[in-house]
Order: sequence, then C-alpha cells, then structure tokens
Amino acid sequence: GLGNITRMVKSGDMMIVDGNHGKVIIRPDESTIEEYVSNLSKWESHERKLLELNELPACTKDGHQVLLRANLEIPEEVESALVHGAQGVGLYRSEFLFLKPGEIADEQEQYEAYARVLKGMGPDQPVTIRTIDVGGDKVIPELEGFDEENPILGWRAVRFCLSRKDIFKTQLKAMLRASVHGQLRIMFPMISGVEELKDVLRVLDEVKQECRDEQIPFDESIKVGSMIEVPSAALISDLIADKVDFFSIGTNDLIQYTIAVDRGNEKIAYLYQPFHPGVLRFIRMIIESGHRAHIPVGMCGEMAGDPLSTVLLLGMGLDEFSMSPASLLEVKRIIRSITLHEAQELVDDIMEMDSYREINTYVRKWMNERFKLFQY
Repeated sequence: GLGNITRMVKSGDMMIVDGNHGKVIIRPDESTIEEYVSNLSKWESHERKLLELNELPACTKDGHQVLLRANLEIPEEVESALVHGAQGVGLYRSEFLFLKPGEIADEQEQYEAYARVLKGMGPDQPVTIRTIDVGGDKVIPELEGFDEENPILGWRAVRFCLSRKDIFKTQLKAMLRASVHGQLRIMFPMISGVEELKDVLRVLDEVKQECRDEQIPFDESIKVGSMIEVPSAALISDLIADKVDFFSIGTNDLIQYTIAVDRGNEKIAYLYQPFHPGVLRFIRMIIESGHRAHIPVGMCGEMAGDPLSTVLLLGMGLDEFSMSPASLLEVKRIIRSITLHEAQELVDDIMEMDSYREINTYVRKWMNERFKLFQY
C-alpha cells in the first residue's frame, strides 16, 4: 500500500516503520529518531507489563469470560502461543505443508506436524486445524488448474478438496491419526452452503470408517466446525449451525466478499472496512445463530486480534478470539478492563449508525479515551 516507495529509497537509507500508525518515515532527522527511540522504549515497557497477564483469565470486570486462542502458521510457533497465554489454537493453517516447491506433504509428514502441535499445546488445550485452504492467492506449485481469471471466486478451499479427494482424504486421515495426542478440532474453510458442508462431512465419515477398518485409533468424538466467511453462509448460518460443533468467523474473506473489494488491490484498499455496517450486521447474525444452536462462536480473522475491535466483538457475544500470539495480551488487557454491559452499550450505539466513517471515528475515540491505544 506504499505505492512508489521503492523509487524514493536508496540502499542503506535509514527508515522507520511505524506499524501502530501505518506509516513509513524515510531518512528521518535526529529529532524524529529520538522521538521514535523514546516511543519504542515505552512500547517495550508496556509489553513487559502485558506479560504479567499471561496466566490470568480473559474475564471482564463483571465476570464474563471469553477464550483467547492463537493463530499458528507452523509448529515452531507453539512456544510463542504458550508464552503469551493462549488457551489453545483457534486456527492452525495447514497450507505450509502443501505450498513447498517440489513436494506435497505425504500422510506421515502431515501426521507428524499435527501431532507436534497437539503435544506442544498439551492435553487440555484444543487445537483447531483448518483443512487445506489453497487457491486464490495460495497456489500449490505442482498442480495445474489454478491459472484462473478470478481466483478469489474460483477453485479454492473446500471446492478444491472436494474435487481432489485423494489429497483431502490423506489430510483427514493424518488429522484423525494425530487426534489421539490431544484435543484436535477439524475446521472446514469457505463453506458456502449446507450441500457443501454435507459433502465434506461425508468424506470425513468415509475416512473415519477406513481408520476403523485398519484399526487405526482416533478420537471418535472429534469436534468439527465450519468457517463462516462467505455471505451465503452467514445468511444461512442458522441452518449450518445445526450440523457442526462450532463456528469460526473468517473476517478477512467475509469483509472482502461482503463489500466486493479485493483486499490485495491497493487502489480500493480504502473500501476494505471491518466497521462497515453490513459486515457488523453479518457478524452479529452469525453469533446469534450459533448461540441459538448452543454452539460456541469464535473468530480467527485479523479483526479478532485488532484491539480497536475487541470491545465491539465482546459486546456482540463472541465466545472465542483467535489471533497472532503477539496480539493476545493487549486484547486480554482490554477485556479485563471493561464490563460486558459497557461493551453491549457500545454495540447498541454503533448499530444505530449508517456509515463506516461514523462508526470508525466513534469507536476510535471511545477506545482511545479508555485504553490509550494510539499513544506509542
């Protein structure tokens, strides 16, 4: 999103990358460097204080508790999740096993990776593994068919899995084998309707029976969930909820598809708005559908780890927040500093507003007054 910055920077230039405010300063002067060195020191002090929270529950001042879980890319990130107090893994992306040039991981390699995460997290912490989410911007080098004109709306996620059941079944078998090492949960991405969900559940049942026939032990009560990241799934989330054990809202794609904005296109990046009223209505609808069916509703998209969104999601009734391990403690600080009633009042206020600009301005001011989110 920085446009022509490569034309403005020469090799060896000093730069300041300010991720908190979304800006880059090229060749800063001495006073700017001093300011940012001071800000960095304050931030590091803030981080050390946050680490004191890692053993404490994510509980509001009036006793409402939620779960904070980690998003992981590779098994090596388990240590960071534990250090930051994660209560399990809400999203383990399995794609790294399929995107390496020259090979697709076989069943044994997959089993070892899944088992490593389960053992690392321990027997009491659930680990949610998302089935292969390739296609779109993630292409398996060895396979043909990904050169589509519109890959974001194309052959990806469960659509790919259902057409390549050989790869899909191998992954499910590796997951089932690993399930004896902890609390493994299976999550299917980009479910668009009940038919698709029934199809993937049927494949899972076939693999379970194969394991029984081969006398391979697995967790017979393994929990299965659906990501809700397509508008059609959000609109029928009440129907999907009856067939799964949990929901996880994938806001990255849900926002993209709801507003019809390519999140990788810098020309229209300004339209990619988590606080768009349509997006917020969808999120509340999904949470309410899950709760009516008595299943927990989590979120594993970037919005779950954005401190600016924490109170809103809390007030909407989100049960599980899953995010990068580094974001966990800041979100926990906010949750422990507020009451559920205050969060619900904020939701009531913003749901009366009709534009994302109004909502964004209101929420930023409200959050900064209470939590000083933008001081570093």
